[in-house]
Amino acid sequence: MTIASPRPRILGLGVSPVTHRRWLGFLANRRGFWSLMLFLALFALSLPAEFIANDKPIAVAYRDEIYWPVFREYGDETFGGIPGLRADFTQPDMQQRVAESGGWMIWPPIPYAYNTVVLNLPGPAPTPPDAINWLGTDDQARDVMARVIYGFRISVLFGLALTIVSTVVGVLAGAVQGYFGGWVDLLAQRFLEIWESLPALYILIIVAAVIVPGFWTLLILLLIFSWTWPISVVRAEFLRARNLEYVRAAKALGLGDWRIMIRHMLPNAMVATLTFLPFTLSGSVTALTSLDFLGFGLPPGSPSLGELLKQGKDNLQAPWLGLTGFFVIGLMLTLLIFIGEAVRDAFDPRKGHHS
Repeated sequence: MTIASPRPRILGLGVSPVTHRRWLGFLANRRGFWSLMLFLALFALSLPAEFIANDKPIAVAYRDEIYWPVFREYGDETFGGIPGLRADFTQPDMQQRVAESGGWMIWPPIPYAYNTVVLNLPGPAPTPPDAINWLGTDDQARDVMARVIYGFRISVLFGLALTIVSTVVGVLAGAVQGYFGGWVDLLAQRFLEIWESLPALYILIIVAAVIVPGFWTLLILLLIFSWTWPISVVRAEFLRARNLEYVRAAKALGLGDWRIMIRHMLPNAMVATLTFLPFTLSGSVTALTSLDFLGFGLPPGSPSLGELLKQGKDNLQAPWLGLTGFFVIGLMLTLLIFIGEAVRDAFDPRKGHHS
Protein backbone atom coordinates (compact mmCIF):
# COMPACT_ATOMS: atom_id res chain seq x y z
CA MET A 1 0.00 0.00 0.00
CA THR A 2 1.43 3.36 -1.03
CA ILE A 3 0.87 6.37 1.19
CA ALA A 4 1.14 9.75 -0.54
CA SER A 5 3.33 12.34 1.08
CA PRO A 6 1.33 15.17 2.68
CA ARG A 7 3.87 17.71 1.40
CA PRO A 8 4.03 18.26 -2.37
CA ARG A 9 7.45 18.00 -3.91
CA ILE A 10 8.86 20.28 -6.60
CA LEU A 11 12.05 19.27 -8.35
CA GLY A 12 12.67 16.76 -5.57
CA LEU A 13 12.41 19.33 -2.77
CA GLY A 14 9.73 19.27 -0.10
CA VAL A 15 7.73 22.51 -0.02
CA SER A 16 4.66 23.71 1.79
CA PRO A 17 1.24 23.55 0.10
CA VAL A 18 1.12 27.36 -0.07
CA THR A 19 4.48 27.53 -1.84
CA HIS A 20 3.39 24.73 -4.15
CA ARG A 21 0.22 26.63 -5.06
CA ARG A 22 2.18 29.81 -5.74
CA TRP A 23 4.66 27.96 -7.93
CA LEU A 24 1.80 26.46 -9.92
CA GLY A 25 0.32 29.93 -10.21
CA PHE A 26 3.57 31.27 -11.60
CA LEU A 27 3.86 28.36 -14.07
CA ALA A 28 0.28 28.93 -15.19
CA ASN A 29 1.35 32.28 -16.60
CA ARG A 30 3.42 30.91 -19.48
CA ARG A 31 4.32 34.36 -20.74
CA GLY A 32 5.80 35.29 -17.38
CA PHE A 33 7.64 31.99 -16.99
CA TRP A 34 9.34 32.16 -20.39
CA SER A 35 10.09 35.84 -19.83
CA LEU A 36 11.92 34.87 -16.64
CA MET A 37 13.88 32.17 -18.47
CA LEU A 38 14.86 34.57 -21.26
CA PHE A 39 15.80 37.35 -18.83
CA LEU A 40 17.95 35.01 -16.74
CA ALA A 41 19.64 33.68 -19.89
CA LEU A 42 20.46 37.19 -21.12
CA PHE A 43 21.70 38.25 -17.69
CA ALA A 44 23.82 35.10 -17.37
CA LEU A 45 25.39 35.79 -20.78
CA SER A 46 26.19 39.39 -19.83
CA LEU A 47 27.87 38.53 -16.52
CA PRO A 48 31.09 37.15 -18.11
CA ALA A 49 31.18 40.10 -20.53
CA GLU A 50 34.99 40.20 -20.45
CA PHE A 51 35.03 36.69 -21.94
CA ILE A 52 32.59 37.62 -24.71
CA ALA A 53 33.73 41.10 -25.76
CA ASN A 54 37.26 42.22 -25.00
CA ASP A 55 40.30 43.67 -26.73
CA LYS A 56 42.49 41.32 -24.67
CA PRO A 57 42.82 37.59 -25.34
CA ILE A 58 41.44 35.20 -22.77
CA ALA A 59 44.65 33.17 -22.69
CA VAL A 60 48.09 33.50 -24.30
CA ALA A 61 50.73 30.78 -24.64
CA TYR A 62 54.24 32.23 -24.90
CA ARG A 63 57.46 30.24 -24.47
CA ASP A 64 55.78 27.29 -22.80
CA GLU A 65 53.92 29.46 -20.29
CA ILE A 66 50.24 30.36 -20.12
CA TYR A 67 49.19 33.96 -19.44
CA TRP A 68 45.71 35.27 -18.68
CA PRO A 69 45.38 38.87 -19.93
CA VAL A 70 41.66 38.83 -19.27
CA PHE A 71 42.40 38.74 -15.53
CA ARG A 72 45.51 40.92 -15.18
CA GLU A 73 47.75 43.39 -16.97
CA TYR A 74 51.12 42.38 -18.39
CA GLY A 75 54.09 44.48 -19.43
CA ASP A 76 55.32 44.42 -22.99
CA GLU A 77 58.68 43.09 -21.81
CA THR A 78 56.99 39.87 -20.64
CA PHE A 79 56.56 39.00 -24.29
CA GLY A 80 59.94 40.20 -25.50
CA GLY A 81 58.92 43.80 -26.06
CA ILE A 82 59.88 47.24 -24.76
CA PRO A 83 60.12 47.59 -20.94
CA GLY A 84 57.72 50.02 -19.32
CA LEU A 85 54.93 49.62 -21.89
CA ARG A 86 51.65 47.81 -21.43
CA ALA A 87 51.22 44.69 -23.53
CA ASP A 88 48.91 45.42 -26.46
CA PHE A 89 47.86 42.12 -28.01
CA THR A 90 46.11 43.81 -30.91
CA GLN A 91 49.40 45.03 -32.37
CA PRO A 92 50.83 42.99 -35.29
CA ASP A 93 54.33 42.91 -33.78
CA MET A 94 52.97 41.42 -30.53
CA GLN A 95 51.06 38.75 -32.43
CA GLN A 96 54.17 38.00 -34.50
CA ARG A 97 56.31 37.56 -31.36
CA VAL A 98 53.80 35.15 -29.87
CA ALA A 99 53.60 33.19 -33.13
CA GLU A 100 57.38 32.98 -33.50
CA SER A 101 57.64 31.53 -29.99
CA GLY A 102 55.30 28.73 -31.00
CA GLY A 103 52.51 30.18 -28.87
CA TRP A 104 48.87 30.98 -29.48
CA MET A 105 46.08 33.31 -28.38
CA ILE A 106 42.45 32.58 -27.53
CA TRP A 107 40.31 35.63 -28.32
CA PRO A 108 36.74 36.36 -27.24
CA PRO A 109 34.05 36.13 -29.95
CA ILE A 110 33.95 39.95 -30.11
CA PRO A 111 37.54 41.33 -30.08
CA TYR A 112 36.49 44.73 -28.70
CA ALA A 113 35.82 45.99 -25.19
CA TYR A 114 33.22 48.65 -24.45
CA ASN A 115 35.85 51.40 -24.66
CA THR A 116 37.93 50.06 -27.56
CA VAL A 117 38.35 52.47 -30.46
CA VAL A 118 37.92 50.44 -33.62
CA LEU A 119 40.59 51.21 -36.20
CA ASN A 120 40.50 50.86 -40.00
CA LEU A 121 36.79 51.51 -40.29
CA PRO A 122 35.31 51.51 -43.82
CA GLY A 123 34.13 55.07 -43.31
CA PRO A 124 33.79 57.86 -40.74
CA ALA A 125 32.20 56.88 -37.44
CA PRO A 126 29.48 55.98 -36.78
CA THR A 127 29.57 53.13 -39.27
CA PRO A 128 26.65 50.76 -40.01
CA PRO A 129 26.56 47.09 -39.01
CA ASP A 130 28.80 44.72 -40.93
CA ALA A 131 30.44 41.32 -40.55
CA ILE A 132 33.04 42.68 -38.11
CA ASN A 133 30.98 45.12 -36.06
CA TRP A 134 27.67 43.29 -35.79
CA LEU A 135 25.68 46.32 -34.58
CA GLY A 136 27.93 48.95 -36.12
CA THR A 137 29.99 51.55 -34.27
CA ASP A 138 29.01 54.70 -32.41
CA ASP A 139 30.17 58.25 -33.03
CA GLN A 140 33.38 57.57 -31.10
CA ALA A 141 34.25 54.48 -33.19
CA ARG A 142 33.38 52.02 -30.40
CA ASP A 143 31.73 48.69 -31.10
CA VAL A 144 28.00 48.94 -30.29
CA MET A 145 27.58 45.21 -29.63
CA ALA A 146 30.29 45.27 -26.95
CA ARG A 147 28.75 48.34 -25.32
CA VAL A 148 25.30 46.71 -25.32
CA ILE A 149 26.62 43.61 -23.52
CA TYR A 150 28.43 45.63 -20.86
CA GLY A 151 25.58 48.13 -20.62
CA PHE A 152 22.99 45.40 -20.09
CA ARG A 153 25.05 43.95 -17.26
CA ILE A 154 25.61 47.23 -15.44
CA SER A 155 21.94 48.23 -15.85
CA VAL A 156 20.65 44.98 -14.33
CA LEU A 157 23.22 44.96 -11.52
CA PHE A 158 22.45 48.59 -10.69
CA GLY A 159 18.73 47.91 -10.75
CA LEU A 160 19.06 44.83 -8.54
CA ALA A 161 21.25 46.65 -6.02
CA LEU A 162 18.90 49.64 -5.85
CA THR A 163 15.82 47.41 -5.59
CA ILE A 164 17.24 45.20 -2.84
CA VAL A 165 18.61 48.02 -0.68
CA SER A 166 15.53 50.24 -1.06
CA THR A 167 13.26 47.31 -0.27
CA VAL A 168 15.16 46.41 2.90
CA VAL A 169 15.17 50.01 4.15
CA GLY A 170 11.54 50.62 3.24
CA VAL A 171 10.28 47.37 4.75
CA LEU A 172 12.04 48.09 8.05
CA ALA A 173 10.64 51.63 8.13
CA GLY A 174 7.11 50.44 7.35
CA ALA A 175 7.35 47.67 9.94
CA VAL A 176 8.38 50.10 12.68
CA GLN A 177 5.56 52.49 11.76
CA GLY A 178 2.87 49.85 11.65
CA TYR A 179 3.94 47.90 14.72
CA PHE A 180 4.43 50.75 17.16
CA GLY A 181 1.79 53.10 15.74
CA GLY A 182 0.88 56.16 17.80
CA TRP A 183 3.28 59.06 17.73
CA VAL A 184 5.91 57.01 15.87
CA ASP A 185 3.51 56.41 13.01
CA LEU A 186 2.15 59.97 13.06
CA LEU A 187 5.56 61.66 12.94
CA ALA A 188 6.87 59.23 10.33
CA GLN A 189 3.86 59.85 8.09
CA ARG A 190 4.34 63.63 8.25
CA PHE A 191 8.03 63.19 7.44
CA LEU A 192 7.20 60.96 4.46
CA GLU A 193 4.71 63.49 3.13
CA ILE A 194 7.41 66.15 3.10
CA TRP A 195 10.11 63.82 1.78
CA GLU A 196 8.04 62.47 -1.11
CA SER A 197 7.04 65.99 -2.16
CA LEU A 198 10.67 66.92 -2.88
CA PRO A 199 11.53 67.28 -6.59
CA ALA A 200 13.80 64.22 -6.77
CA LEU A 201 14.84 64.60 -10.41
CA TYR A 202 15.93 68.22 -10.01
CA ILE A 203 17.86 67.44 -6.83
CA LEU A 204 19.60 64.52 -8.57
CA ILE A 205 20.56 66.75 -11.50
CA ILE A 206 21.94 69.44 -9.18
CA VAL A 207 23.95 66.97 -7.11
CA ALA A 208 25.23 65.16 -10.21
CA ALA A 209 26.41 68.49 -11.61
CA VAL A 210 28.40 69.21 -8.44
CA ILE A 211 30.04 65.86 -7.80
CA VAL A 212 31.53 63.32 -10.20
CA PRO A 213 28.87 60.63 -10.69
CA GLY A 214 29.74 56.97 -10.41
CA PHE A 215 28.05 53.63 -9.87
CA TRP A 216 27.98 53.84 -6.06
CA THR A 217 27.34 57.58 -6.01
CA LEU A 218 24.29 57.22 -8.22
CA LEU A 219 23.12 54.23 -6.19
CA ILE A 220 23.20 56.26 -2.96
CA LEU A 221 21.54 59.29 -4.58
CA LEU A 222 18.69 57.25 -6.06
CA LEU A 223 18.33 55.28 -2.82
CA ILE A 224 17.68 58.52 -0.94
CA PHE A 225 14.47 59.02 -2.94
CA SER A 226 13.42 55.44 -3.70
CA TRP A 227 13.42 53.76 -0.27
CA THR A 228 9.84 54.86 0.54
CA TRP A 229 8.02 52.70 -2.04
CA PRO A 230 7.23 49.64 0.18
CA ILE A 231 6.37 51.59 3.33
CA SER A 232 2.63 51.97 2.74
CA VAL A 233 2.12 48.27 1.99
CA VAL A 234 4.16 47.01 4.94
CA ARG A 235 2.76 49.62 7.30
CA ALA A 236 -0.83 48.64 6.47
CA GLU A 237 -0.10 44.96 7.02
CA PHE A 238 1.57 45.59 10.39
CA LEU A 239 -1.26 47.88 11.51
CA ARG A 240 -3.72 45.10 10.69
CA ALA A 241 -1.71 42.26 12.23
CA ARG A 242 -0.52 43.87 15.46
CA ASN A 243 -3.92 43.32 17.13
CA LEU A 244 -4.38 39.74 15.96
CA GLU A 245 -4.46 36.89 18.41
CA TYR A 246 -1.10 35.34 17.52
CA VAL A 247 0.70 38.65 18.08
CA ARG A 248 -1.00 39.14 21.45
CA ALA A 249 -0.13 35.58 22.41
CA ALA A 250 3.52 36.15 21.45
CA LYS A 251 3.62 39.27 23.61
CA ALA A 252 2.03 37.38 26.49
CA LEU A 253 4.74 34.74 26.21
CA GLY A 254 7.37 37.45 26.65
CA LEU A 255 8.76 37.61 23.13
CA GLY A 256 10.56 40.84 22.24
CA ASP A 257 9.11 43.35 19.81
CA TRP A 258 11.77 42.83 17.13
CA ARG A 259 11.45 39.05 17.30
CA ILE A 260 7.70 39.29 16.86
CA MET A 261 8.09 41.72 13.97
CA ILE A 262 10.73 39.76 12.07
CA ARG A 263 9.75 36.15 12.73
CA HIS A 264 5.95 36.32 12.96
CA MET A 265 4.65 39.44 11.21
CA LEU A 266 7.18 40.22 8.48
CA PRO A 267 6.60 37.04 6.37
CA ASN A 268 2.93 37.98 5.91
CA ALA A 269 3.81 41.56 5.05
CA MET A 270 6.41 40.48 2.48
CA VAL A 271 3.81 38.73 0.31
CA ALA A 272 2.46 42.01 -1.03
CA THR A 273 5.96 43.48 -1.28
CA LEU A 274 7.32 40.63 -3.41
CA THR A 275 4.67 41.19 -6.07
CA PHE A 276 6.05 44.70 -6.66
CA LEU A 277 9.73 43.73 -6.91
CA PRO A 278 9.89 43.12 -10.70
CA PHE A 279 8.12 46.43 -11.33
CA THR A 280 10.49 48.18 -8.93
CA LEU A 281 13.46 46.64 -10.73
CA SER A 282 12.19 47.95 -14.06
CA GLY A 283 11.76 51.39 -12.50
CA SER A 284 15.32 51.32 -11.16
CA VAL A 285 16.70 50.44 -14.60
CA THR A 286 14.62 53.21 -16.15
CA ALA A 287 15.92 55.74 -13.61
CA LEU A 288 19.56 54.96 -14.48
CA THR A 289 18.80 55.03 -18.21
CA SER A 290 17.06 58.41 -17.88
CA LEU A 291 19.96 59.98 -16.00
CA ASP A 292 22.45 58.62 -18.53
CA PHE A 293 20.33 59.96 -21.38
CA LEU A 294 20.29 63.41 -19.76
CA GLY A 295 24.06 63.29 -19.18
CA PHE A 296 23.87 63.11 -15.37
CA GLY A 297 24.41 59.38 -14.95
CA LEU A 298 27.51 57.23 -15.15
CA PRO A 299 30.87 58.85 -16.00
CA PRO A 300 31.52 59.61 -19.68
CA GLY A 301 32.72 56.55 -21.56
CA SER A 302 30.90 54.07 -19.32
CA PRO A 303 28.87 51.37 -21.08
CA SER A 304 25.40 52.83 -20.78
CA LEU A 305 22.16 52.08 -22.56
CA GLY A 306 20.95 55.61 -21.85
CA GLU A 307 24.07 57.05 -23.45
CA LEU A 308 23.41 54.85 -26.49
CA LEU A 309 19.94 56.35 -26.77
CA LYS A 310 21.44 59.82 -26.53
CA GLN A 311 23.83 58.99 -29.35
CA GLY A 312 20.87 57.84 -31.42
CA LYS A 313 19.18 61.20 -30.83
CA ASP A 314 22.34 63.11 -31.72
CA ASN A 315 23.09 61.00 -34.83
CA LEU A 316 19.84 60.64 -36.74
CA GLN A 317 21.85 59.67 -39.82
CA ALA A 318 22.85 56.49 -37.95
CA PRO A 319 19.48 54.90 -37.09
CA TRP A 320 21.09 51.67 -35.86
CA LEU A 321 22.20 53.47 -32.69
CA GLY A 322 18.75 54.57 -31.59
CA LEU A 323 17.07 51.36 -32.75
CA THR A 324 19.57 49.19 -30.87
CA GLY A 325 19.11 51.13 -27.63
CA PHE A 326 15.33 51.14 -28.04
CA PHE A 327 15.03 47.40 -28.66
CA VAL A 328 17.44 46.41 -25.87
CA ILE A 329 15.79 48.60 -23.24
CA GLY A 330 12.32 47.78 -24.52
CA LEU A 331 13.03 44.04 -24.37
CA MET A 332 14.47 44.28 -20.87
CA LEU A 333 11.54 46.26 -19.46
CA THR A 334 8.96 44.10 -21.26
CA LEU A 335 10.42 40.93 -19.78
CA LEU A 336 10.41 42.45 -16.29
CA ILE A 337 6.78 43.54 -16.63
CA PHE A 338 5.73 40.07 -17.76
CA ILE A 339 7.65 38.53 -14.85
CA GLY A 340 5.92 40.93 -12.47
CA GLU A 341 2.51 39.94 -13.79
CA ALA A 342 3.32 36.26 -13.26
CA VAL A 343 4.53 36.90 -9.70
CA ARG A 344 1.37 38.88 -9.00
CA ASP A 345 -0.77 35.98 -10.23
CA ALA A 346 1.25 33.53 -8.14
CA PHE A 347 0.58 35.44 -4.92
CA ASP A 348 -3.08 36.13 -5.72
CA PRO A 349 -5.13 33.85 -3.39
CA ARG A 350 -8.24 34.37 -5.51
CA LYS A 351 -6.71 32.39 -8.36
CA GLY A 352 -6.77 28.67 -7.74
CA HIS A 353 -4.25 26.44 -9.53
CA HIS A 354 -4.28 22.68 -9.55
CA SER A 355 -1.48 20.27 -10.38
